[in-house]
Amino acid sequence: MADSQQSPENDTNPYENMDFPELNDFQKPEVETFTTKNGITFYLVEDTELPLINVSTRVRTGGVLNPNKKTGLASITGTVMRSGGTETYPADSLNAMLENRAASIETSIGFTSGNASMDVLKEDFEDLLPVYIDILTNPAFPEDKIELAKTQQKSSISRRNDNSQQIGVREFQKIIYGEDSPYGRTTEYETINNISREDLISFHDKHFSASNMKVGVVGDFDAEEMKQKLRNSFGELSAGDKTQLEFPEVDYEPKNSINFAEKSDVNQSFVLMGHIGGMRDNPDYAKIQVMNEVLSATFTGRLFKIIRTEMGLAYSVSGQYGMNSFYPGIFYTGVQTKSSTTAEAIDAIIEQIERLQNEPITKQELQDVKDQILNSAVFEYDSYEEVLSERMSNEYRGLPANAFEQYIEGVKATTIEDVQAVAQEYLDPDNLQILVVGNKEEIGDQLQKYGNVNEIDISIPEPGSSNKQVVEGDAEKGNAWLSKMTDAVIQPGTELNSISLSGEMNMQGQKMPMSSTITYPDEIEQTISGPMGEIKVMYEGGSGKMIAGGQERPLPPQMAKNLKSTLNRSFLSIALNAQEVDPQYVGTEEVDGTSYEKVNVTVDGSNVELLLDPETHYPDIIRYQQFNPQVGEQVTVENRNSDWHVVDGVAYPYLQETIANGNKSGEAVYESHEINQ
Repeated sequence: MADSQQSPENDTNPYENMDFPELNDFQKPEVETFTTKNGITFYLVEDTELPLINVSTRVRTGGVLNPNKKTGLASITGTVMRSGGTETYPADSLNAMLENRAASIETSIGFTSGNASMDVLKEDFEDLLPVYIDILTNPAFPEDKIELAKTQQKSSISRRNDNSQQIGVREFQKIIYGEDSPYGRTTEYETINNISREDLISFHDKHFSASNMKVGVVGDFDAEEMKQKLRNSFGELSAGDKTQLEFPEVDYEPKNSINFAEKSDVNQSFVLMGHIGGMRDNPDYAKIQVMNEVLSATFTGRLFKIIRTEMGLAYSVSGQYGMNSFYPGIFYTGVQTKSSTTAEAIDAIIEQIERLQNEPITKQELQDVKDQILNSAVFEYDSYEEVLSERMSNEYRGLPANAFEQYIEGVKATTIEDVQAVAQEYLDPDNLQILVVGNKEEIGDQLQKYGNVNEIDISIPEPGSSNKQVVEGDAEKGNAWLSKMTDAVIQPGTELNSISLSGEMNMQGQKMPMSSTITYPDEIEQTISGPMGEIKVMYEGGSGKMIAGGQERPLPPQMAKNLKSTLNRSFLSIALNAQEVDPQYVGTEEVDGTSYEKVNVTVDGSNVELLLDPETHYPDIIRYQQFNPQVGEQVTVENRNSDWHVVDGVAYPYLQETIANGNKSGEAVYESHEINQ
């Protein structure tokens, strides 16, 4: 039988014999510039392919200017400039106007600059340009839109510990730059609460003036006509004072450290390790980026090939030698790996960093990286908008107009020796700062080999009064009334180990059947039948799990904490721990025509008020303060209990209403309860 395999000399790929037409050249357009008397520099690029015009504005401002106590001010200012509209164009009418014309106007303020853009049909440009300028210069900053933006920020804060990578990036920046550095700080509930409308107005007025603006226009227009339109429209803006963007120096001391952030609801470790990076204007920029691609490029870098493919330690691995324009970047490598292989992955990464310093890379590696960078360079200028954006960005950052072309030439000129030289000069494997986010119980003692482990507290600070002030009253009467309540809800001689409840909860008009079992002191199992199916929550001793849609996942730590706090504040838990809650009688209070005996108890360091019916001794009202992450502040919560039923010596209210800051937020209606089942 004849051998059907081709001989090596005839073993060619079919595509090698195919003819391809020449690619069309991308003609990089010229950017025409001019400056008005009030200090605005304009950049124009004509593009007549479609009847569209894009306007973009770069403003010399940024979050770096935020006072520490008002971190988040710049971001909220940028959001509400657009969402709040202006006096002439209020938010609702502005939105309708833009929607009817298929146009968009957006504003934002990042850490190093402010930005605004407008996309519009050519025929609508003259009508909407005054609207765009009005938004830039005369935002109304209505209170309701400010509160909405602040609520959105607080909602983001409340979820910031949901994701291991988000935790890792945030905390690693603090490790490298320092917690007090503007480069490492984070928005908090308190910093958002500190921001007022006057702060937004002041921040805007200081920076959104002509001398701080660069404006780019690309699209279907005649350049000479556009120049006159822009002079007429922007020329009357006040020059104002030029903002001095001050970027504090980074006082970085090389050192090695091992840091750990506990996230108990995961079974993988997210690891970041590295040190301070560099500046974009470094003459070795191109060489360092080639080195970085050899080490960290997706699919082709050494970390990916070895850590992921050969060793099977991770699905994803990444890295970057960061080089910023205004302050030093960060060199980091990152990996997500099983808890049990945390140390193995760390060691493997360190080995590859050291290998870059100790061994020359291969010719093939150098060629592959150059091909990858040079082939992707075509996408740098895939549109006229990109050309314009690159030019404006370079000038804003103090880089030459041809910075990208210089980078490409630098990549072409980089040698094998260059890569090893910059690895030896800029990488410091003996002084790596390591951060692990993961499950302490599963990781065990793996991290001790790297030194003393610094445990990072990632809990979210809750501002405002937490109701922990000492309440002084009549202790003797407090004990007497609490004893009466205890005997009323758990009759003498009754042993309470657990209680099972069935009924339904009503949340925002949605009625959902539920059942729960509480085993004292700290075990809860609850099942809720919601619109999307059954949800089962199990908690015990500080942690738990949730089952929904057939999928099981660990209970988020904040949810576990809230469950435990709710249990501890319940009247049955207080009754079972009557000797530990320091009851203080503080008089009477009339609510809805009924006079109640009021007793204050201390639970988990916070005050809980029990309003007891003088005849039944039942706690008809339980009042306390609780932090609401959605509004970023403490709220007063009242649980109103009625329709009491006694089963096997234990009384329970079959109607429970929850009122937060005076507004009803929920209701539970029970059908039955059972004891010690």
